Amino acid sequence: MATIYSAGDDSNALSIREKMSGEIDPVTGTSKYTFAVGFSLMLFYAFAMQCMSTMAIVFRETGKFKWPVIQFIYMSVLAYLASFIAYNIFR
Repeated sequence: MATIYSAGDDSNALSIREKMSGEIDPVTGTSKYTFAVGFSLMLFYAFAMQCMSTMAIVFRETGKFKWPVIQFIYMSVLAYLASFIAYNIFR
């Protein structure tokens, strides 16, 4: 999120929190980042396979692409489902 909103840019004095709270949904007119969105993003980042070096080690230990691919697909589906369910519960 810091990369998307250029939080490290010194030329703009707004913090990432101020930039994100200023985002408005054009359809509803409310804030884009509600509790449901924040919680579902947090769950997605917790479950998603983000570490390519972990996949490389699994490949090196197994010697096949099968297990890193299965690991990536499983973790992606798990992350999506967890965030989807959480978003719909808290929406």
